[in-house]
Amino acid sequence: MQAILTVTVPFFALILIGYLAARRGLLPLAAVPGLNAFVLYFALPCMLLRFGARLPVAELLDPAVLGLYLACALAVVALTITLTRRAAGNLRDAAFGALVAAFPNTGFMGVPLLVALLGPAAAGPVITTVLLDLFVTSSLCIAIAQLHHDDPAASHAGDAAAARAAVLRSLRAALSNPLPWSIGLGALMSVTGLSLPGPVDRVIAMLADAASPVALFTIGAVLWRSGLDAQGQPAPPMSPRRYLPVALIKLVVHPALVWGGGRLAQQAGLGLSDFQLMVLTLAAALPSASNVSLLAERYRADNGRVARIILASTVLAFGSFTLVAWGFGVAGASQS
Repeated sequence: MQAILTVTVPFFALILIGYLAARRGLLPLAAVPGLNAFVLYFALPCMLLRFGARLPVAELLDPAVLGLYLACALAVVALTITLTRRAAGNLRDAAFGALVAAFPNTGFMGVPLLVALLGPAAAGPVITTVLLDLFVTSSLCIAIAQLHHDDPAASHAGDAAAARAAVLRSLRAALSNPLPWSIGLGALMSVTGLSLPGPVDRVIAMLADAASPVALFTIGAVLWRSGLDAQGQPAPPMSPRRYLPVALIKLVVHPALVWGGGRLAQQAGLGLSDFQLMVLTLAAALPSASNVSLLAERYRADNGRVARIILASTVLAFGSFTLVAWGFGVAGASQS
């Protein structure tokens, strides 16, 4: 346990430092979008490019990993919408709650954390989950959200067209995200054996090394900002029954489904290794992705509820994620 905490405590401590810096005004809220842009467009793509270039393409497109993670993500979406639609208030908010429950923070947090815990071999399965969540889980939940009508008397004749349009918009947004392109470029370098010139490779390495600390600090700042209202004041309190169950689905049900489904896949001889199952389960045990709050705001969902789910899952994940890692017998930093 001590070895695991040696890795996890600094990661969650950086999130807390970012949160406190924004709360105390040491980090102006106007600076948060700049930090977010630095991580999303510079540091994190460089980190994923480096991992992708070092991984065999087969590890990024392993059918057992793809099938298990996708099936469990779809199950979490369906379960969350079914169980929380009444508490959410409408289908749009239930759909974004489902996205928060199924979309772990693998990009900003999961890749560096799991590589630190398990070694570079963990990068392949984690990067696979990033691609699936960006292209499939997000598109599905946004399409479902678009089926909600603000006017109860509105016709449902255009539901299918609205859903298709939402999926296309979501896919376009995913394609405009630099992360899939950096992963793809890294995979191309892996296949062709191409390498970057020395000075360029050094710049990439410097930006990649900045990804983890800046991303974690930014998560904390984003969590503080997402809890504010339009006037920059703390949002009014909300009943825990509206958001806590979704956070528990994220931290308990999602990893349990992945582990249980993975064990069934292994018994069926589908070629899923124990290491891959451990990585996928730990990825599912991560807190909710903070960028879902931005999507909820864009699609006029209840961003206050989404923000509280993300915050609750991040706070609780320090204990729950550590326990899951300990249950797998992870040796912590000694393996990195």
